Amino acid sequence: MTASLMMYARPELSAPNGRYWVHIRSELAQRGIGAPETLANDQDMMEVWTAPDLVLSQTCGMPFRLWLHDRVQLVGTPDFGLPECKPGYYNSAIVVRADDKRAVLAEYADARFAFNQTHSQSGFAAAYAHVKAAGFWFPNRIQSHGHVASARMVAEGKADIAAIDGVTWRLIQKYDAFADGLRVLEYTAPTPGLPYITAGAADANATRAAVVAAIEGLSDDDRAALGLRGFVSIPKDAYLAVPNPPDSAG
Repeated sequence: MTASLMMYARPELSAPNGRYWVHIRSELAQRGIGAPETLANDQDMMEVWTAPDLVLSQTCGMPFRLWLHDRVQLVGTPDFGLPECKPGYYNSAIVVRADDKRAVLAEYADARFAFNQTHSQSGFAAAYAHVKAAGFWFPNRIQSHGHVASARMVAEGKADIAAIDGVTWRLIQKYDAFADGLRVLEYTAPTPGLPYITAGAADANATRAAVVAAIEGLSDDDRAALGLRGFVSIPKDAYLAVPNPPDSAG
């Protein structure tokens, strides 16, 4: 059996995330679904997502529509209550250095853009759609392999601009001192948030019910720490309708 909740994991949240998984595992057991005691958060993401014995994991919208939508089942989408976003939706903060004098997006046409992965919805696809609508795309790009790393690169002057997942940006502001050296230039349009998935042969309805019950069973402090407001069902078609950049799988 395989399970992971790695997408928003960070050391400061290890305790509430651990209690969250205990609740999920207990609720799954009550519905006759076995689950591993330990999360495989350090395992390769694609190996987890495509595991035939996948119990539960969280993926990104772009990998889901590029590679996973016909191999796994949607369980649902956690709602993090982001401003200006419908329940279960999220957007990206376009961040720049606080002392950068450039005031509008167009002035960053020649800037160095840091991105986590080309198959990231919030770190790459959302930025591509947002910037192309302004009439350009960054020719000067550097890969960071993570949202926190992208933000840190901008703060340290190794890059000039980055698109940061709205939930991750909230956590960066809370936990990372370098956030004081950044400011939000703009926000991208909201898209469906990072969904929970399970194996194609699993009981997705029972898994969904277990997650809903687990969130309701968390303490107020743990829900607040994780930013969880609830769990919603977003249609598969809504994920597949989001466009992919031309070099998204590169």
